[in-house]
Amino acid sequence: MGRRVAITGAGTVNALGPDVTTTWAALAAGRVAIGPMDFEEIDRLTVRIGAQIKDWDGAAHFARQEMALYDRAVQFACEAGRQAVAQAGLDLSDEETLRAGVVMGTGVGGQTTMDDSYRAVHAQGKNRVHPFTIPRLMHSAAASHLAMRHGLKGPAFTVSTACASSNHAMGLAFQMVRSGAAPVMLTGGSDAALCFGGLKAWEGLRVMSPDGCRPFCASRNGMVLGEGAAVFVFEDWERAVNRGATILGEMVGFAMTSDAADIVLPDPDGAVRAMRGALGDAGLNPEDVGYINAHGTATAVNDRSEALAIRTVFDAPPPVSATKSMHGHLLGAAGAVEMLAVLMALGDGVIAPTVGWQREDPEVLGLDVVPNVARRAKVGAALSNAFAFGGMNACLAVRRA
Repeated sequence: MGRRVAITGAGTVNALGPDVTTTWAALAAGRVAIGPMDFEEIDRLTVRIGAQIKDWDGAAHFARQEMALYDRAVQFACEAGRQAVAQAGLDLSDEETLRAGVVMGTGVGGQTTMDDSYRAVHAQGKNRVHPFTIPRLMHSAAASHLAMRHGLKGPAFTVSTACASSNHAMGLAFQMVRSGAAPVMLTGGSDAALCFGGLKAWEGLRVMSPDGCRPFCASRNGMVLGEGAAVFVFEDWERAVNRGATILGEMVGFAMTSDAADIVLPDPDGAVRAMRGALGDAGLNPEDVGYINAHGTATAVNDRSEALAIRTVFDAPPPVSATKSMHGHLLGAAGAVEMLAVLMALGDGVIAPTVGWQREDPEVLGLDVVPNVARRAKVGAALSNAFAFGGMNACLAVRRA
């Protein structure tokens, strides 16, 4: 089975809060961060709600030279990474820095940089863009800057598999530590697509809700986008124990599958195989799982497909909640922020609710979606689902430390 993998640090910047403690409190309280957005040309959009980080001041966190290089998504990732490393109390030897690394997930990379550049060239008629436009918008930027900021000279790369990006990234980081290829990995995801171009593209798909995110509810009418990042420190278990680190949870299983069916419509079989694969990798039985953090986008097709998959894997499904109802859908960063809810359930015994739920959908019967109010429960193991466009599925299994 390889080495055991501990999660020893966590950090986040999202619409629920600027750090893990604030985010956990918001999740436990069922606070919704979705509301009216404010950015350039928003009056040209049909859908004007999202989970936007409105009080973010990058200049308060980074030097002027850094701000010239950091897209909004990279700023979120670097601050989340700083928090995670600080909480872990990470101190690497010179030899360890040569093998420690970073795997990050993102769906759209530097979307705001791209939007600003297109506006400058096409709308404002400028003949030049910022000289650092490419380094700012490239999908690998967050991984590169995290590696540079923390002196990590081992594997450093980005995974981009739409809304499964973070789960794929964390799964690959888990496998590297478990195999012994790396003693420590930073991993998670970051996205910041709340800008005119990003939202206008999503409007074209007609999957956006104009009035709120209500996963698994009969009245659900679409997803709501959010922005932010979450980063974790994955560490060799023995290393963590020997240095006296606080362990937030143990990563124990990972599986990824492809539907190989449709570019936007999910196939429940792919989700079934991902969940069963993660359970098998972790050596867990379905009855060992006390909580599932659902992909739960609040689109009609996704929620129906995921509910069917869960009922197929679990004869008696455990509590299932969709925290996108509070922090929005962060695209490639969604799974990373949702991992915070998983760690809260395991460590604090608090299952975050599915907020906005109003009434049962006959096609989603058989699930306890923890409607609207958080719940106390002793959770020994949990799954986190991510089922993305393109039929790319990634499921993580985590156990209480």
